[in-house]
Formats: sequence, structure tokens, C-alpha cells
Amino acid sequence: MSRLSHSQLLARYAFIAFTLAACAAAFAWAAGWIHWPGREAALTPSRLIDAFERSAGKHPGFRRNHAKGICVSGYFDSNGNGAALSRASVFERGRTPLIGRFSAPGGNPAEDDADTTVRSFALRFAMRDGEEWRTGMNSAPVFAVRTPQAVYELQEAMEHDKRTGRPDPARLAAFFAQHPETNALRDWLAAHPPASAFYNASYYSIDAFRFTNASGNMRFVRWSVVPDAPYAPADNHDSNARDPDFLSHDLRVRLQSGPVRWRLMLTPAGAGDPVDDATRAWPAERERHRVDAGTIVIEHAQSQIDGPCRDLNFDPTVLPAGIAPSDDPLLAARAAAYAVSFDRRTSEEAHAGVKGH
Repeated sequence: MSRLSHSQLLARYAFIAFTLAACAAAFAWAAGWIHWPGREAALTPSRLIDAFERSAGKHPGFRRNHAKGICVSGYFDSNGNGAALSRASVFERGRTPLIGRFSAPGGNPAEDDADTTVRSFALRFAMRDGEEWRTGMNSAPVFAVRTPQAVYELQEAMEHDKRTGRPDPARLAAFFAQHPETNALRDWLAAHPPASAFYNASYYSIDAFRFTNASGNMRFVRWSVVPDAPYAPADNHDSNARDPDFLSHDLRVRLQSGPVRWRLMLTPAGAGDPVDDATRAWPAERERHRVDAGTIVIEHAQSQIDGPCRDLNFDPTVLPAGIAPSDDPLLAARAAAYAVSFDRRTSEEAHAGVKGH
């Protein structure tokens, strides 16, 4: 890969920081609990979605974040080990059907895959008792910022300069200087090139959740899904990468040879580990105590235009009994912000005949 200039690096890191943080919108925003110094109105989900549209442009019928994606379907084959941490029925031994979606963060559905440096994987587990578990994961284990206010400030810093059509590097540099917590994500991205495919990347819950087992014992847990396929870094000079949609195309080709698989790994927190700060990774030694809960199997891929993920919001606060949110202020605000995005895109479809994505 060719070396990037300082300003290009700033822009790239900021784009990833923005798209990771864009997933987070706190429920407090919906209730109007958060007010910003110098602003007359509280930050609402509608204002947040407006900010997405200013940053990425308005694309009728598409999600305001993770606009470009592909539906997938398959099942989770539980081995029963997860029941030691949670009484959720998804961890009972047996199979649970699931619907998922691979995507890249960002609001532009025409984004070239070679320009993305994070992969995302969302899942909805449909349990036999009618409960659901929805989760949205990213291929980096930490978020860019910790608080809702910093999320909104990052949106503002990402607004494009009218002269250049790109974010202002000086404005981004100022934001990073004011938010040193962004270093964790930027350092991780610098050391981990994006995977060459959706199916050979690991994905992380990032936030912590409260797991309670059948005996009433509670542990905070983060999880990851680890692919059977060996990781390989993307090569933007490869002929495959020059296809602007190579991630989805490659997944379809790979599935013609059979399913792809990940191991669902549950990692309990240790004493003193942060459970309300998505910018801080847990110590590496925690992985020695992680629980292999079973296998996620993806069998089919479908277009997001009319596939089974089309009308799903992958709100990670839709949880079964035995799993509950932590107090992380960034966790699960998609319930508010995604609802606005969903209403807008479905309304656009109804009025303009646009197939929703």
C-alpha cells in the first residue's frame, strides 16, 4: 500500500472514528435529558440523524448509518457452555435461527469497499420462546469516544468543507487533541489493517453487558465472534479490491462452496475492568477465561434491497432474559436514533417507490 499523507491519515482515522461512534446514541437523547452548553435545544434522535445526513449526504431509502450492506441468514449452534454465564435460552444446547447483515460503517451506499477500514456484523437470534437477541458488532474492539456529547462533537468535526468536499483536517486534529481517548481506536487501526473479506474478520460487542445465570449469579461480559477462516489483510492493489463491491461479491462466491463459521466467545470481566467505557479494552489475560459458547453458521446471502434483514433495526438493547445492558452511556441508543432512521427510509420508499435498504 502507498503511504498516506498526514492529512489523509487524519481524515481516514476520523472517518472510522465517526462511523464507529455513529452507532451510539444514548436513550437519554430521546428523553431530552442531555443539553449542550450554548445550545437552546436538547440533542434528539432527529437532530442526530440530521447530522448523519449532513456528513454523508441524503440517500433516500437507505439506512443513515451502515447504508451499504448485505443480508445473511443461518443459525447459531449452541454447545451449552454459555449457560454457565447466562440463563438466556439461546445458550441452551441446540440450534437458534438467525438473520444478519454485513456492512461497513457510514451513510453513503455507494462507498467503495477499498475505502473502508472497518467491517460490521449485525445479528438477530430468534429464540424458541419468542424472545430475540439483537447485536451489532464491529471489527475493532473499542469505540472512538466515551460519551454522547463527544459523539455529537465528532459529527460536527466530520462535516465536509464546502470548498474541498472533505472534512477539515485542522478541525479533526483539534477534536482529537480535545479527546485523547480516541488514541485507543486510532492506534488499533494503525496496527490492524482491515480484513480482506467479511468472513475472515473477527467482530466485537465492544460494550459490556450484564449476564445472569440460572443461579442468579451476575457477571459483566463482552463477546467476540472469531472466524474459522484465517485473517488476511485487504490489499487495495489487488484486482479483487478494485471491484467497489468486492466484499459482498466475494461473500456470495465463498458461500457457493458451503457455509462460513465463527466461534462465539464470551469474555467475563475481571475485578476493576471498566464496564461503562467503550474506549477501554480489557486486559489481554481476560481472554484466557473466555467461554466458547458455540458456532455461528452463515449459509446464505441475500440482497439488502429485498432480503430478510431489510426491515430490521439491529438495536443491541433488544435482549432476552439473562442478558441486560450495562451502564455504558453509549450503549444502545440505536433504539432511539435507529427508529428515526427507519421511519425516514420507509417513508421515502412509500412516497418515491424506493426499495428500502
